[in-house]
Amino acid sequence: MSNEPITLTAGDAEVTVLPGNGGRIGGLRVGGTELLRQGERYGCFPMVPWCGRIREGRFRDGAVVHQMPLNSPPHAIHGTARDAAWRTARATADEAVLTYDLTDPWPYSGRVTQVIALTGDALTLTMSVETYESSFPAQIGWHPWFNRTLDGTGVEIAFDPAWQDERGDDHLPTGNRIDPKPGPWDDCFGMPDGVDVTLTWPERLELKVTSREEWVVVYDEQEAAVCVEPQTGPPDGLNTLPRLVTPLEPLEATTTWRWTRL
Repeated sequence: MSNEPITLTAGDAEVTVLPGNGGRIGGLRVGGTELLRQGERYGCFPMVPWCGRIREGRFRDGAVVHQMPLNSPPHAIHGTARDAAWRTARATADEAVLTYDLTDPWPYSGRVTQVIALTGDALTLTMSVETYESSFPAQIGWHPWFNRTLDGTGVEIAFDPAWQDERGDDHLPTGNRIDPKPGPWDDCFGMPDGVDVTLTWPERLELKVTSREEWVVVYDEQEAAVCVEPQTGPPDGLNTLPRLVTPLEPLEATTTWRWTRL
């Protein structure tokens, strides 16, 4: 199938999927109200095969050091798949399945599959990375840009993390875990029982972002949007907490956004 835009509908919810623009969600409308920041680099994009920044773009796999392009100097950020065209494997009225084959500059072969499933009150995103060749370290995550205001109502963010990763001047975790600090944030937090973050636009909408994963980056330093990013490890995790993709064991993750009218 082609990589043309896909529209999913369920109840009064509508999702636009953009396989040709990094496999991202281009829009999520509930009752006609758009929840995601619009624009070619916004919406919600998959972060794969790594999340956040890799220090100076370098990661080690055994004795080999790999260099990724410095797309956020002096670091590499958010993986390679968001800059690529994905293929549509299957699409129905309320579900789309996209695939992307890892390629240069990523040094390993593998396939990423993303399933986007819509119901009347939730959107569930599932991603997996699999290989039939060499094992390699990888990460999975999502980077949604939720509109800070809906119809003039500003968002409130609520979550109860077990820790905050101390952030150095280089925007990367120092390795120290600290008590969570008040925002604004561009920080990674630990939630060992699973990611659970509530966005509330008072008298408009409540949206819960959940995931079985235990890391979430919260970014709210922009006027237009706030980001809640569940992921399988912290920034620079290819170096500090690698998760291996092997021929026998793919890397998989899921996040669900469930909303309630207020």
